[in-house]
Amino acid sequence: MRHARAGAAWMLLAAAPGSVSGWSQWGGPTRDFKAPSTGLAARWPEAGPRELWSRPLGDGYSAIVVDGETLYTMYRPVKGFLAAMAGKVMGSEDPEVVAAIDAGSGQTLWEHVYPAPLLPQMGMEYGPGPHSTPLVVGDLVYAVGVTGKLHALDKKTGRVVWSHDLWRELGGTKQGRGYACSPIAYETTLILPLGGPGQGLAAFDQKTGRVAWKNGGFAPSPSSPILIHVDGQEQLVFFHADGVAGLDPRTGATYWDHPHKTDYGLNISTPVWGEGNLLFVSSAYSGGSRVLELRQAAGKTSVKELWFNRRLRLHIGNAMRLGDLVHGASGDFGPAIFTAVDVRSGQAAWQERGLARASSIYADGKLILLDEDGVLALARPDAQGLHIQSKAQVLSNRSWTTPTLVGTRLYLRDRVDIKALELGWR
Repeated sequence: MRHARAGAAWMLLAAAPGSVSGWSQWGGPTRDFKAPSTGLAARWPEAGPRELWSRPLGDGYSAIVVDGETLYTMYRPVKGFLAAMAGKVMGSEDPEVVAAIDAGSGQTLWEHVYPAPLLPQMGMEYGPGPHSTPLVVGDLVYAVGVTGKLHALDKKTGRVVWSHDLWRELGGTKQGRGYACSPIAYETTLILPLGGPGQGLAAFDQKTGRVAWKNGGFAPSPSSPILIHVDGQEQLVFFHADGVAGLDPRTGATYWDHPHKTDYGLNISTPVWGEGNLLFVSSAYSGGSRVLELRQAAGKTSVKELWFNRRLRLHIGNAMRLGDLVHGASGDFGPAIFTAVDVRSGQAAWQERGLARASSIYADGKLILLDEDGVLALARPDAQGLHIQSKAQVLSNRSWTTPTLVGTRLYLRDRVDIKALELGWR
């Protein structure tokens, strides 16, 4: 089901931007929340960056991806969720939406709407989702809803090319807070966690949806996988419910697996790979952070744990490695202090208490941070601290979604609205 909205009531404030580069997946071009943008302003006016457009969207934490001059994200209409939470029957009309939006105006280009009633046992008090972020590859956009419904859609029209129900059709593990992982592309396949005996992860042919492989016994988690190169060997890294593992992205065969336990299997954040063959993972609750040094020779990977501690405990946000420091908001359901630790020793370098729980992206020598209260900040981090240059209130509702930067245009959303801001110096 698709429809295009016309005659939008919101104010449109800018012409379509020229795309400097894309942001086609969770975490951006290199899946590490870093953008190649230049020309960002060193400071903003007191009122904040110039707003280009703003409009209502809907509930969910799905991030925004950008392909050319089109944005893609997911949401759930608020009305349906409020009715469900009021104790009414969650019928087949309770929908999720994959939306294509014009980057320059904010107008809806198409929407794919499908039934996605929440299961009675799902604990959705922090929001009904969707949690996962779409992926654009070639002519298709791939999206997974909170109840495990996977769609491959034509990116121009929203037409369904193929689909799978990960839970009901393929026997995947149902997750109490809903499916959250964002899929990743590898060669001609699409890879994502599934769950169940022998199918911890699954790969699908991008064009047909045919199952290319299923492998591993890992219990799924909300974390999204990444691809790394270990001494010349490609590996898929998955932060699963009980630890972190490296796999062959062609077959799903496990190269190595290292334990990282936390309450409820909620390893949520995305692993960070960097210089020195160092892999950083972190979780909240009873978890903490650890760094593994990976080495590979003749197809065999050695895993050496350099350190583990709880000085940085990432909950729902992302980590950012800059040089030898890893930055992130440390804490679970209390204060979450933005913290930097040395990636080689685990020692805390500094803490910044001037923001609520914040996610971050990096470009042009600057950190752009969005905290859960809707405060956007521009900062320059170094070994001594986080030097905040500008700060402004830009969103009004819970803001757990990491922003997206393409060129000098910042796209961001909360659980009600989506908007575009201009961060350039002009």
